[in-house]
Amino acid sequence: MERPGCRHDAEEATMNKLPPRLTFAVLCAVSLILWYRPLLDTFALATGNDQYTHILLILPVVAALIIQGWRERGYQPQIWIRGRSPLLFLLVVYATKWIHMGESSDVRLAIEMAILVVWWIASFLFCFGLPALRAFRFPLLFLFALVPLPRIVLDPVVAILQQGSTLAAQFLFLLFRVPVSREATALLIPGLEIDVTAECSSIRSSLMLLVTTMVLAHLLLNTPWRKVLIVLVALPLSVAKNGLRIFSIGMLGTRVDPSYLSGHLHRQGGIIFLLIALAAIFVLLWILRRGEMVGPAPQLGPETS
Repeated sequence: MERPGCRHDAEEATMNKLPPRLTFAVLCAVSLILWYRPLLDTFALATGNDQYTHILLILPVVAALIIQGWRERGYQPQIWIRGRSPLLFLLVVYATKWIHMGESSDVRLAIEMAILVVWWIASFLFCFGLPALRAFRFPLLFLFALVPLPRIVLDPVVAILQQGSTLAAQFLFLLFRVPVSREATALLIPGLEIDVTAECSSIRSSLMLLVTTMVLAHLLLNTPWRKVLIVLVALPLSVAKNGLRIFSIGMLGTRVDPSYLSGHLHRQGGIIFLLIALAAIFVLLWILRRGEMVGPAPQLGPETS
C-alpha cells in the first residue's frame, strides 16, 4: 500500500530533476502568457509618453546586474521551496483574475505590473534559493521600477518638480542680479515671461537621473549610508538641473537671440543638463569611493607601538 507521503516525495524528486535555470525560464514564460496585456500596455506607455521612458532601461539593467554578479560569485543554483511555491503562484494568478475584471486604468495597470514583479521574485527564490535572493536583492527589488506610476501619484510629483524648478530658476536669476518676480509657476524677467508648465517639469530626465544614480551607487559603493546619501543628493539635483535649464534659456533668449526660447535647446536640451547633473554625481561618487578606500586609521596596540 502506497504511503500518503510517497507521492509528495516523488513529485519533489521529479521537480528536482529539472535544472533550476530551465525551471526559472518556464516560470517566466508562464508569466509572459498571463501578463502579456499589462506588459504590452506598459511598454507602449514607455515608448509613447516621456514620463515613462525610464521603464525601457529597467529590464536590460537588471539582467546585466544579475548576469555579472552570477559570473563573479559562481553560484550553484538549487531548487529551494519546492512543494509550497506552486500554491503561492496559484494565489497570485487568482488575484490577477480579479484585477483583470472591468475597464483598464492606470491604477489597475500599476497593480498588475507589481504582481508580475512579485511573481518574478518568487520564481527566483523558488529556483535559486534564499542565499541567491539575498545576494541579488538590489536588482530584484529594482524590478519594481517597471511599475508605471499612476496619475494619482505622478501628478503630485510633477507639481513638486514644477515648484522646485521655478524656485531654483528664480534663485539663479537673483544670484546674477536679474530682476525677477514669481507668480505661482511663472517667472517675470525684463522682456520675458517664463511659464514653467508640467511639460517643463523635467520629469523624464529626473527619473533617468534617479535610476542611473541608484545603479551607479550599487556598483561603485559598498557602505549603505553612502549609497543612501548619493541617492538623496540626486533628488534636489534633479530640481537644480531643471532650474539651470530654465535660467539658461531665459538668459540666452533675452540677451543673445530670441530663437533660443523655441529652439533645440528648449525642446531637446534636457540631455545636456542631465549630463551636467550626472557629472556632479560622478564627482560625489569619486569622493565617497575614496572615503571607502582610505577607511579609518588602524588602532595601534602596546605591542605594535
